[in-house]
Amino acid sequence: MDLLDDVTAYLHDHIPLTAHMGVSVVGYDEKSVRISAPLEPNLNHRNTAFGGSLSTLGILAGWTLLHLRLKDAGIANRLVIQKSEMDFKRPAMGALEVVCSQTDLVEWNRFTKMIVEKEKSRITLVSEIYSSGEVVAVNEGIFVSLKM
Repeated sequence: MDLLDDVTAYLHDHIPLTAHMGVSVVGYDEKSVRISAPLEPNLNHRNTAFGGSLSTLGILAGWTLLHLRLKDAGIANRLVIQKSEMDFKRPAMGALEVVCSQTDLVEWNRFTKMIVEKEKSRITLVSEIYSSGEVVAVNEGIFVSLKM
């Protein structure tokens, strides 16, 4: 198994909803993560993506990026979402893909330093949810990391 398969299996085992949604982690490059999900298990009564699924995917992308980056940094922690805001832009009528990036090295270093020194830190991440090549929703989440 490779890293993407491993983290997908981890999500399915520890967050069972992700298996029902058909979530797969399809990309990771240390500064961003890409997650996909088919439309069918995430449909609403209008045959578009359910808003709750879009919210879940946005939060999940941020959580997964932090999980992988902190694991790479050797920082054992517990990650939780503190606040999540969604901006629904248009109906999603096709397969879903989510991208979450964190490229600000100063912010990243502050975040990890606070985990090590204070055993708690917060960071805000933005995830863009795409369907048929268009942004259909944007999630802004504040994540808290607690040192274990």
